[in-house]
Amino acid sequence: MTHPTLLLLSGSLRKGSYNRMLLTQAAEAFGPANVIEGDLDLPLYNGDLEEAEGVPEKVKTLAAQIKEADAVVVGSPEYNKGITGVLKNGLDWISRLPGWPLKDKPTVVVSASAGRTGGETAQFMTLSCLTQHQARLIPGTAVLIAGAMNAFDDDGRLKDETSQKLLTERMEGLRAELG
Repeated sequence: MTHPTLLLLSGSLRKGSYNRMLLTQAAEAFGPANVIEGDLDLPLYNGDLEEAEGVPEKVKTLAAQIKEADAVVVGSPEYNKGITGVLKNGLDWISRLPGWPLKDKPTVVVSASAGRTGGETAQFMTLSCLTQHQARLIPGTAVLIAGAMNAFDDDGRLKDETSQKLLTERMEGLRAELG
């Protein structure tokens, strides 16, 4: 049996990112899969750059990863009550490619943030952007990890069983969408 391909997109470039930790656990909860970590470390979108040089190879690689994936999980941190520049920039670049790579792609957004709302505002904004991309957003209870600096243990695992259970339920729901 072939395992599905699961693409993880982190809106944070930081190596010790709470959203990367959350995405790692999301992949584990999803179950057996070929896991790909998309690279959102892209040049800042600029129409002049696109016109002069075309779409960067890193963006084309990301688009190919999205197309190859059976499902996508986006880790959306919240910076100053909004979506991160890294994530928005990646979505902006992807929108420039033909065929809408995220169109109809089963997608879930999870968030971990230092604030008390767990990234709720950024998650809402991310979902709005993904709607424009025509991603197939899987319904379910939002995974919002508040106080992220205290939510993970030294091994990068969620301490709270309720949060872990919610994440597992979201990933089981995503997997169920694949048939």
